[in-house]
Amino acid sequence: MRLVIALMLVWVLPGLATVQAKAEGVCDGDVPCEIEGGSYHLALPEGWDGTSKLPAIVFFHGHSSSGKSIMRGAVRSVFGKAGYAIIAPNGPMREGANYRFWPARPMDNPPRDDIAFTMRTIEDVSSRIPINRERILVGGFSAGGSMAWMIACYEGRKFAGFVSVAGALRRPLPESGCPGGPARMLQIHGYADAQVPLEGRAIRDWHQGDVFESLSLLRTVNECRSNPHEIEVDGPFWCRDWTSCGSSADIRFCMHPGGHGLPKGWTEQALEWFENPPAQ
Repeated sequence: MRLVIALMLVWVLPGLATVQAKAEGVCDGDVPCEIEGGSYHLALPEGWDGTSKLPAIVFFHGHSSSGKSIMRGAVRSVFGKAGYAIIAPNGPMREGANYRFWPARPMDNPPRDDIAFTMRTIEDVSSRIPINRERILVGGFSAGGSMAWMIACYEGRKFAGFVSVAGALRRPLPESGCPGGPARMLQIHGYADAQVPLEGRAIRDWHQGDVFESLSLLRTVNECRSNPHEIEVDGPFWCRDWTSCGSSADIRFCMHPGGHGLPKGWTEQALEWFENPPAQ
């Protein structure tokens, strides 16, 4: 019996060593990874073999929250179970206040370049673990959803898809369209959202942005027609799909009857949409 156990250990331990070697230097979900200009949180899917390239979701937290909160929610549980690496960047700290935020708009003097910071985050994750760069989904909630829109507009070609929950592309919109080119987009928004209304609202000297305006801009960039190709009402989600666009990048816009929040089932909706792009 001892001989059998010893032989089993000889066979198993090299595999465990490989996983450990690949995971070495990976930050714990609660302990942020520090990089130039800020930090992010990272979680790996259970059962990962330590060598296979992982699909990933980069998810931006909401106003006054943090990447750590993403490690405790449905993004990690649903996408982690599906085999995705979870990457949750931390927004910059607001000057003179003790909370994080995302400006998510062009600014004359931003606290940092959040687009460049996001790209550095991707590069840092790639230096720690093997990531499938062709299967990265970028998303966010509220202000984080606006961040996802900004990345889509300025770096759309570099990612496989985007999902914004209760966010929009903040004004001012680029006058000549999105320089990042076509981008797959899933927009989820509450019909009764008063915090970030569908039409957006003015806050001091800036505006949250209008969801319909954002979608119109992206339809032009994606070479979609104005009216959707399909309309689907399924439970709490009422969705409109632009699936036959000239650029092959589709758009899905789903409303639900709730207010400002992450509606139940949104992660499953996003995962299914991302993994099953329409046939072109």
